[in-house]
Amino acid sequence: MLKVFLTEDERLVREGLRDMIPWEQYGFVFAGEASDGEMALPLVRKIKPDVLITDIKMPFMDGLAFSRLVSKELPATKIIILSGYDDFAYAQQAIELHVDQYLLKPVTRASMIQALEQTKARIEEERDQQDYRRRFVRESQEYEHYARRVFFEKLVGGELPVPEIYEQADRLELELDAEAYNIVLFTLQPKENITAYSEQSAALQDNLLQDFLQYPDFLVFRGSALSYAVLLKGNRGQIETMTRRCAELIEQRCTGAEAAVDWYVAVGTPTERLSSLPRCYAAANHALAYRHLMPNTHILKTEMTERSGELSAYSAADQGRLDPTLIQRFIQNGLDTEIEDFTNEFFDGLGEACESLMFRHYLLLSARINALAAAEKLGLEREELAKRLPQPQLDAPLKLRSYFTQVLRCAIAMRDEKTIRQGGGIVDSAIEYIDLHYTEENISLNTVARAINVSTNYLSAVFSQKMGLSFVEYLTQKRMARARQLLRQSGKRSGEVAAEVGYRDPRYFSFVFKKTQGCTPREYRAGEAEK
Repeated sequence: MLKVFLTEDERLVREGLRDMIPWEQYGFVFAGEASDGEMALPLVRKIKPDVLITDIKMPFMDGLAFSRLVSKELPATKIIILSGYDDFAYAQQAIELHVDQYLLKPVTRASMIQALEQTKARIEEERDQQDYRRRFVRESQEYEHYARRVFFEKLVGGELPVPEIYEQADRLELELDAEAYNIVLFTLQPKENITAYSEQSAALQDNLLQDFLQYPDFLVFRGSALSYAVLLKGNRGQIETMTRRCAELIEQRCTGAEAAVDWYVAVGTPTERLSSLPRCYAAANHALAYRHLMPNTHILKTEMTERSGELSAYSAADQGRLDPTLIQRFIQNGLDTEIEDFTNEFFDGLGEACESLMFRHYLLLSARINALAAAEKLGLEREELAKRLPQPQLDAPLKLRSYFTQVLRCAIAMRDEKTIRQGGGIVDSAIEYIDLHYTEENISLNTVARAINVSTNYLSAVFSQKMGLSFVEYLTQKRMARARQLLRQSGKRSGEVAAEVGYRDPRYFSFVFKKTQGCTPREYRAGEAEK
């Protein structure tokens, strides 16, 4: 129901208008009335009506002055002016105020109903357009938009001077102005395999991304195939609280899912400068690397990496550091960029034990054996990795550390080579599925990932890397190409074309068509625009 407010100084006229219209029958509710603009203004501010009906000439504050204030404060409110004067000057001023209807008194029941129905249709059309715009933005840019990802990579990579940061952010409709910033990284990974589809992992991801929509100061970007980054922005005094809220939000969603999903959150150090975000991101990334050394700690903070004394709980006396699965897990799930941090923390925690030749010999064998074991689990050729591994050097702890690093690099490089080959095949499978099912309205990144049995995160990452655009952008391009063909080569109505290319709502189809093709379906069919 749309709310209507009436302002009219003549009591009989006001009561007559109020009582002669069956408001609910036409989709309205009569929300209030007043005798002049001065009395009406505080009520209108409180009620925020959808439609304001006001006389043009009243004591204390006339209808035009009143309408000017309402238009400024409540631009969505539609205004119907009532006038007893057939005067062009009044009508001209009303037009300048973007008044929706201008009715001359005496106002009949029929003319008022007609004005209300026209106004209601305009309101509904505008709301539909707003809904379509939000839906289009959500579908085309929600968290996987390739341009946003590239921008974030350049931002945290220190590749953009501050003026260009703002220019690119403005083009992407990202508001970055704030007194302080921080970065929170989180990763959700199925227990079995990063490429495997997991219902629970996909549901967690979708729920988290929906949660973040409630916080306009939480800007979410896709990081790697395994992670997301949340850029927080706010007041200096609030950034720490916002950071905690973000970490707690992720923790609340993920707690209890540990049996099926490995999840970790890494918190950066707040900064007051956009130009310092690369350092903030590096600190969060460094903290995230500790998930390999502390697999049971899900919230990782930069202060952990700074308090080496506390981290030496992983000391030579702590046999957890010698757990063979530690190396295997890192080779299976770690990133090349994390190798140095992992190696340094691994050896720093062992302390003086590395001075022993026998212990170094044990570590050498452990690194080699576990690298080969991890390769086998990943479906890699053990013999091929064995050929690639460097020759061991045991004469000094530093050389052992260097050897350890080389072993990890060889194993992870071989793993990534296979991943790239698989990624190309996965994208080809996804495109083949899209080509067969793009006319189905419910097709989504999740449904495609499920159909080809890969992780939603992984598919989104490799798809955008190979194609240079997001899944939704590719799907929309596919649908629009078919729509253009049908519009020019068939006699089907626009609604039929919409249904045939996967849009149940023909009005939303028209909105997307105009947004992406620069003209309406009707204009395109008539040849008024070429694509």
